[in-house]
Amino acid sequence: MNQEDMLNSVAIHQQQLQGIMTQREATGLQIMEIKKALEELGKTKEKEVYKVAGPILVKAGKAEVLKDLREREESLEVRLKALEKEEKRIKISIDEIKEQLTAALKKERK
Repeated sequence: MNQEDMLNSVAIHQQQLQGIMTQREATGLQIMEIKKALEELGKTKEKEVYKVAGPILVKAGKAEVLKDLREREESLEVRLKALEKEEKRIKISIDEIKEQLTAALKKERK
């Protein structure tokens, strides 16, 4: 791989990394919202609560909403771990390409 290809590869990887970091941040915010909702549901003595269903609120059983929120939280946690793993993989790739580029530049200067 020549220097130009390496630079292009680094740029592409950095774009991918930015996208993954954005997704990771959004997923983290969703998890925080769910944790807050679970906390608030834990405080209420009501048997029925309202949940968002598209653009409307729907009355639902508290137990059902708790179950749905916990499942959603679990799903998001898995997604977050996958994004973190992908972020780490891309960072390693960027570092490897940068090392190759540095070595190629040193070799060229000699």
